[in-house]
Amino acid sequence: MTTEEIETVAEQDAPAKADRTPEPAKRKSSEGGILNVFSHGILIVWGLMVGVPLLWVAWSAFKDSNGILTDPWGLPTVLHWENWSNAWEDANMGQYFINTAIIVGGSVIGTMVLGSMAAYVLARFEFPGNRFIYYLFVAGMSFPVFMLVIPLFFVMRDFPGSSLLATYHGLILVYIAYSLPFTVFFMTAFFRTLPASVAEAALIDGASHSRTFFQVMLPMAKPGLISIGIFNFLGQWNQYLLPMVLNQQEDKYVLTQGLAMIALQQGYENDWGALMAGMMIAMLPVLVVYAIFQRQVQSGLTAGALK
Repeated sequence: MTTEEIETVAEQDAPAKADRTPEPAKRKSSEGGILNVFSHGILIVWGLMVGVPLLWVAWSAFKDSNGILTDPWGLPTVLHWENWSNAWEDANMGQYFINTAIIVGGSVIGTMVLGSMAAYVLARFEFPGNRFIYYLFVAGMSFPVFMLVIPLFFVMRDFPGSSLLATYHGLILVYIAYSLPFTVFFMTAFFRTLPASVAEAALIDGASHSRTFFQVMLPMAKPGLISIGIFNFLGQWNQYLLPMVLNQQEDKYVLTQGLAMIALQQGYENDWGALMAGMMIAMLPVLVVYAIFQRQVQSGLTAGALK
């Protein structure tokens, strides 16, 4: 048989061999393609549901009240920067922003320090009651906060020494207690993924348990700390129920309370541009923090699975 005849026979057999692809493989590839299209469609719909309202608030913050009411979806023809000054000064959003920064800053730091210390002990040391304490923290995540606000109000009002209502340190303590269960749960799982040999080597070299934790294990847990820190920041920055019940003094209001008060006043003052600007003032720190630490959040969430 000549070379040309061999090539001709090979070309004729090629389609036949291609058609002999296993049927389960074809079915699996088809199902994977359908699932891929479906998941991308869900993500697109979710992105539109989140992104469109955010963009609408952003460009409405530069429109006057008449423009927002008569042409809500139109882009601003003139940028009304006075909306931002009205929100910051006249609506007192500047003071609310400072109050929120103080409370959330203190509570996030306190939550991370106390939560990581408790999680490290629960993950690395065996002692009577270890699992009971761990499951106690886990149970705290499932306890409805709505059932706590009334007894918590009386506990803070009647606190020995002085009332903790409408105080910075009072809200900081409540936020820490509110965020500790999930922080301990997350960080306990993360500390279990870290190599125990590093801590053992530090102890052999003469380091104390506290020094081993703060100088060796805590830096190794940086991805997890950043991830849980972002989640705590988002939850505490957007908290509304707890400050609404426990913080009734207007000069101590946080941003969520300030926005609710501005929205209530719109029926009388009709300054919708200032309300939109106030919403942007409340959202911008969250967007900036997540944009800066996005990679660290993703690496922290996948670190346990990769290890």
